[in-house]
Amino acid sequence: MNLKDKVAIVTGAGSGIGRATALRLAAEGVNVIVNYSQSEEGALEVVENIMNDGGVAFPYRADVSIEREVQDMVTHTLTVFGKIDFLVNNASITSQIPMNELDEVTREVWDSLFAVNVKGMFHCVKAVVPHMKRQSAGAIVNLGSVAGVDGIGSSIPYAATKSAIHMMTRSLAISLAPDIRVNCIAPGAVATRWWAGNEERMHDLAGNLPLERISTSEDIADAILFQLTQSSITGQVFVIDNGQTL
Repeated sequence: MNLKDKVAIVTGAGSGIGRATALRLAAEGVNVIVNYSQSEEGALEVVENIMNDGGVAFPYRADVSIEREVQDMVTHTLTVFGKIDFLVNNASITSQIPMNELDEVTREVWDSLFAVNVKGMFHCVKAVVPHMKRQSAGAIVNLGSVAGVDGIGSSIPYAATKSAIHMMTRSLAISLAPDIRVNCIAPGAVATRWWAGNEERMHDLAGNLPLERISTSEDIADAILFQLTQSSITGQVFVIDNGQTL
């Protein structure tokens, strides 16, 4: 697929997997809206890197848990580029809570994680779908996690949100076919800022990895690009985990 002048919104693109994905898409000729909520400095750096390499990118601040801000971001994208071809639903949050510390899992933790990780992704999908349908084409990739497969992760609420994302992906793939494809990447341990200061716990949770490596953000970005461009794939959750769930 020729990606020159395609248009993508990448949420949570100021760091980690979102950053790597925005850079990867731009390298393929995609025009990118670099969404962020708090990582303004990182988002501006991503845009600068893309522009310095001859690509096209614009930063846009929006909290995906607030539907109005998502709608405004989509309107801005259409004003700038006139279309939306791809959505990468990467924005997520977590709380580092040991799996056996149930008393630390408060209502506020549940509400905040579901507001961003699940409802936020749905807000983004809902906002782009009418425009993708109008052009009879579009592709969406949601970021899940192996925590949503095996239940082990940074916290129980986080695992629950990621499991919800996996099933929402399948439901959306059915409801939006044939014009729009919806897939999901479920990474295992990835060396991102989420684990800064908690690297030992990350390795403990990952266990003995058959491939004896921790994924990079660039590994996941490559998998996202594959799902965006392979026209026969929809409703799939790709586990990228170096054998963690074997």
